[in-house]
Amino acid sequence: MTSSKYPFSLSQPVYSATQVLQNEALVAKKLNIAMPELMERAGTAAFKQIVKSWPKLKSMLVICGKGNNGGDGFVIARLAHLAGFNVLVISLNDELAQSNANFAYQKLQASGVEIIKQKALLGHDLEQAIANFSGELIVDGIFGIGFKGQLSIEVKKLIEAINQHKAKKLSIDIPSGLSASTGYVESSAVNADVTVSFIVLKQGLLTGQAANYIGDLFLDDLGVGADFITYVSQLKHNKDVVFSQGTTDLPRLTKRLATSHKGNIGLLLAIGGNTGMPGAIRLASEAALRCGAALVSVSCHQHSQSMVFNGRPELMLAATTAKELANSSVINKAKVLIIGPGLSRDEWGEQMLNLALLQSKLSVIDADALHFLSEKPQFNSQWVLTPHPKEAADLLHCSVAEIEDDRFKAVKEIAQKYGGICILKGAGSMVSDGQKIWLNPTGNAGMASGGMGDVLSGIIGALLLQMPDAFKAARLACYIHGAAADRIANKNGQRGMLASDLFAELQHLVNEHE
Repeated sequence: MTSSKYPFSLSQPVYSATQVLQNEALVAKKLNIAMPELMERAGTAAFKQIVKSWPKLKSMLVICGKGNNGGDGFVIARLAHLAGFNVLVISLNDELAQSNANFAYQKLQASGVEIIKQKALLGHDLEQAIANFSGELIVDGIFGIGFKGQLSIEVKKLIEAINQHKAKKLSIDIPSGLSASTGYVESSAVNADVTVSFIVLKQGLLTGQAANYIGDLFLDDLGVGADFITYVSQLKHNKDVVFSQGTTDLPRLTKRLATSHKGNIGLLLAIGGNTGMPGAIRLASEAALRCGAALVSVSCHQHSQSMVFNGRPELMLAATTAKELANSSVINKAKVLIIGPGLSRDEWGEQMLNLALLQSKLSVIDADALHFLSEKPQFNSQWVLTPHPKEAADLLHCSVAEIEDDRFKAVKEIAQKYGGICILKGAGSMVSDGQKIWLNPTGNAGMASGGMGDVLSGIIGALLLQMPDAFKAARLACYIHGAAADRIANKNGQRGMLASDLFAELQHLVNEHE
């Protein structure tokens, strides 16, 4: 058994809770592994990670729920006790006789570990027992990946007591309260310092609100991961294909020939930058230059031209109105369009978008262009849509809460409804063509600042210009965007990161992925 930390070097499929729950026992049976043995492996893997993460640890509280997750906790507690740790166990399940966890519970009892059953703790006593714990680690084994729906008032109080405790926290398979399928947290979840997941990655750990709760994420396949992946891939009903991008097997830019010139690389036309908002289209345009776009022309409002051009003479200026642009050579020569950054929602912006939509060209649709599209939906197989959750809600005419409740469903529905490719931005950004979904592992909270989305649009536009496969271009763009921010955060920290700070790192990254 080996443990690996996310993000991983190689891309790999990830799964919903339903896929894992329906198939893990079948795969184990094919391998002649009984469920108690699989539970023993899981508990052993988690205990080894505890020792590795906190080598000076001496005591722990293990809180075990009603399912197999609680059984994993019993294994951890037994192994820790045998290794000389001070261990206290709280069991939230008073009836174990018919469960897979019973075998692990019986072995724990035989080892002599102190076990407090829930029936002995009434009302406030459960939270008080946690508050009274004076050790260094709390192990969360309350809910496994089968959790869905709402937490009871009692469990909410329990999780609050865990989160308020000064001890470190480790969650078994998934932080309790977090959806393994969607990454959604209805009210609260355990704030883990470390999460150890088993067999295969659960998709909900990699997107949405999960980043606030999982801490450092480790995966141990328990010796059955490869067989699980093979088995599920052969199922006829396996249509929900989700992958997580690796760090070494990403799509690549074609190496440039020594005789390459700006003409055969092509022209990118960026449209936006209405009055008072020149920065957005400037950021997108300069990002495109830094990512290999040979020629970039900007069509912005006439009042924005001086700000767009200032300090970046490599940018070319195009016509400033839709009528003039329609009659210019630039619109015909452009191979790729970016439309939306700083576009605004007035008549000028709408006219510019309408002109762009008439062109049969690869396009990146962002920001206010998405707003107009939500009001007058169209289908186009040649564009890449880049909504954040609020824009996604507008496109699907629903609430932001509904988007965040199931980001996987939302990104596919947008791609299916509008065509092309959708990139749903946010922690754990995802790329979909309406069938496949790829999750991106790079990026950090420092990117929560103005202009970051504009930079992403520029990266996408540049890669569309240089790569024949738009889906792969969108995937690589997401990766490079987040990786640039990660490098800056590693050097300078997350706070105070500017969108324009990414430019130097972008140039390094596109050349590394040639």
